[in-house]
Amino acid sequence: MEYGVCLLSHVPCRAEGSDSSEMVTQLLFGETYTVLEKAEKWIKIKIQHDQYECWICIKQLAIISEDEFNEIDLRQQSYCTELVQVLQSTVQMHPIVLGSTLVNYQNEECTVASKTYAYQGGTSDSTAKPDKEKIIEDAFMYLGAPYLWGGRSPFGIDCSGFTQIVYRLNNINLPRDASQQVEMGVDYSFVEEAEAGDLAFFDNEEGNITHVGILLNDGEIIHASGEVRIDKLDHHGIFNEETGKYTHKLRIIKNLL
Repeated sequence: MEYGVCLLSHVPCRAEGSDSSEMVTQLLFGETYTVLEKAEKWIKIKIQHDQYECWICIKQLAIISEDEFNEIDLRQQSYCTELVQVLQSTVQMHPIVLGSTLVNYQNEECTVASKTYAYQGGTSDSTAKPDKEKIIEDAFMYLGAPYLWGGRSPFGIDCSGFTQIVYRLNNINLPRDASQQVEMGVDYSFVEEAEAGDLAFFDNEEGNITHVGILLNDGEIIHASGEVRIDKLDHHGIFNEETGKYTHKLRIIKNLL
């Protein structure tokens, strides 16, 4: 068994081992994975923090030992809280984005794959108890980010990637897809019971969960739809005031804290 870590700002992860295959998620700097299968130009991996299986280009593979993999997995890590920041190694600068993992961060340095990087930007508190006000604060960092299927960065993000990263900044690990995230937490019997920071889930005509967003105060929701935006929310669903139409049908609201 081989183990790897992402040493680039973000790496596209595809459904199949092909440049033409759809991107289903992204690896951000510092995220680890298990190598499941190797082909000539592609490797199939399982991302450690959410167990998501996908393919990445073999040129972007960075191997680490099993001991280092296990150490990273067991230790609560800090995350980058800047939209964009740089890591400085002895030979070059490495850009990273909001939500990237600062492996073994201490004294303004992180160390991974036998490399040490200087970092002087904002970091999450790895020991902090999850807080709904902080979840809202972090969600607003992505406001205006363009929608991108499979995206997990401020330069392109999808609805469940958005909720996953925001909650991860608050030391809560969520699965990758909305249909998986809805299985977590405790649901409310009435919309009026929900609080800002909770997750709202929406279904399609077949009853499948296809969308998720984060509740705000005053009957509003922040979610990735075209871009990360704020819309009205009621017991019917999300109402877009620009078009005068409901865009998503509310299924359930869940408390994950």
